[in-house]
Amino acid sequence: MAIYLLNKISLLMRESFGSSRFDHQGKNVQNLMKGSFCIAVVFFGVASVSCRKNEEHQQPSPPPLVQVLDVSEKKVERHTTFIGKLDSPQTVQVRARVESIIEKISFVEGAEVSVGQPLFQLDNKLYEEQLSQAKAMLAEARAALGKSNIDVSRLKALVEQNAAPQRDLDTALTSKVVNEANVAAAEASVKTAELNLGYCEIKAPLAGRIGAVEVPMGSLVGKGEPTLLATISQTDPIWLYCAISEVQYLEAEELAREAGRKMGELPLTLILADGSVHPDKGRWVFADRFVDSTTGTIRVRAEFPNSRKALRPGMFGRAKIGFTAAKESIMIPERALIERQGKNFVWVIGSDNRASQKSVEVEPDRIGLEAIVLKGLEKGERVVTEGLQKVREGSLVQPKTAAEMSAILDQGTKQGEATQQSIKKPNQ
Repeated sequence: MAIYLLNKISLLMRESFGSSRFDHQGKNVQNLMKGSFCIAVVFFGVASVSCRKNEEHQQPSPPPLVQVLDVSEKKVERHTTFIGKLDSPQTVQVRARVESIIEKISFVEGAEVSVGQPLFQLDNKLYEEQLSQAKAMLAEARAALGKSNIDVSRLKALVEQNAAPQRDLDTALTSKVVNEANVAAAEASVKTAELNLGYCEIKAPLAGRIGAVEVPMGSLVGKGEPTLLATISQTDPIWLYCAISEVQYLEAEELAREAGRKMGELPLTLILADGSVHPDKGRWVFADRFVDSTTGTIRVRAEFPNSRKALRPGMFGRAKIGFTAAKESIMIPERALIERQGKNFVWVIGSDNRASQKSVEVEPDRIGLEAIVLKGLEKGERVVTEGLQKVREGSLVQPKTAAEMSAILDQGTKQGEATQQSIKKPNQ
């Protein structure tokens, strides 16, 4: 606009002073007066526009809108997590205890087996013969013992009547003792033969999941040493071993104190490698007596029911301790925190709608997207959660709750839609 006015002034001046020297003097004067009048009008217009702009600049801008949250206390669900590895409470190696050949395998590899279930059958013909031989030797020993008993009884009567020498009675008594020992040895041989024969039928010593067959059918086993045939692991219940740091252990103890319980009484949730949650709750059953000085960790063990048999030794998981704290805590959104030089601050709006910055102490662990405030805030204070960049120390703001901000945005959207409709109607 200013450029346009200056161009007009220049044009009028040329008309006034740039006329031909042969024009009449009266005409030049008339043009000069016309140019002067236009110049005056232009400058008055520019001055008035400048004054209006200055007045507009002098009008104060409204305080910025910020979203606030009324600080309140509520019960918080506290939790901590430990990473560990699943293991069986009892793992047994099934081995051949006698030398023989595998004749039969009576289980499916990787399946669940019960206590006493037949697993392997070894060739037992040799051990049946050994048992028969041991029984025969036992019968012979018992017969000899019987004869010794008769001899001792007869000789005792004769010696009392002085009809036989004492030496014969002593010999008979010695023979009786020897025969008694022979009977005991024969009985032991029978038991050994029975055990060896029993070892030919190998049964499951405990209930659990059995692994792969280590030796194929038809192989000779037990020659020189007990041959490993298979391995069974108990899976219900199942254990989770964790090596937790000293700090984590102390934090868990602190959580237990806040809940008013012992650490072993806190319910545990098992989170598997794919993020799924095991349906059965567990509990701590063991914490080692010392902290390993080389790693700075302590070994702990948790126990979980495994009725569905889905958990297996060697799997990784996370044990989560969680409970609702008895004491209420102040929680604010994490986005309301301002971190500077290792400290946390928040903007607080006073009753006069002026902002002030306060230092707060928060817990290092977050509960979702919220932080637990330990010190620095009181119930009922208003904390800025949105628009932190608009706030300055002591500045005046327009505090609005989340609901009020949403209503303002909805109203603005409706007004914008109405304006668009009014613009479209004349064009139609």
